[in-house]
Amino acid sequence: MKDIVILYSGGMDSSVALYKYADRIRLAVSFNYGSKHNEREIEYAAKNCLALGIEHRVIEMDLNKMGFVSDLLQSGGEIPNGHYEDENMKKTVVPFRNGIMLSIAAGLAESIDCKYLLISNHAGDHAIYPDCRENFVQSMSQAISFGTYNNVEIFAPFTNLSKREIALIGKEINVPFENTYSCYNGQEIHCGTCGTCTERKEALEGFDPTVYLV
Repeated sequence: MKDIVILYSGGMDSSVALYKYADRIRLAVSFNYGSKHNEREIEYAAKNCLALGIEHRVIEMDLNKMGFVSDLLQSGGEIPNGHYEDENMKKTVVPFRNGIMLSIAAGLAESIDCKYLLISNHAGDHAIYPDCRENFVQSMSQAISFGTYNNVEIFAPFTNLSKREIALIGKEINVPFENTYSCYNGQEIHCGTCGTCTERKEALEGFDPTVYLV
């Protein structure tokens, strides 16, 4: 039964979710919200959805024009280097991003009578991203369920897994990691030094097909 709408960026975590739950996914939704790496991510998202025969929809939502402040956005400053747990990575937080995206996806799920919203937050996000933490996901799921006729719920299977554990799941089910994109700088080749590149290297160690500048 195809009962899932997935929030799909084209990155490695959401790609593992896409391939793992492909037989249940009715619609994959990507958000072009004005980040420096949106264009590259969405390119890979479209490629994977096409390979799996999953409908892919891009929602245009330019947060730059709405006054959001984040270095991840095109209107922000330079992307900091380092690890996700470093204090300077807070500059890459896009305020309430997951809450906004989940709200829109919930309306889509209700419109096509899908029961679940699949999001790929993980334990490594918890240090700096409040809208990736378990208490947020649980509260948001309850609110969405109360606010939809078909009681849509959030399905977040990776919440308490590390990025390495997610990568190992992907390796086991043959996710083509070469067709995923993570770099916050949005360059053609992964920079290798930003927070998400650093985490990607650690997660895929031993089977990483990614080419990095550094």
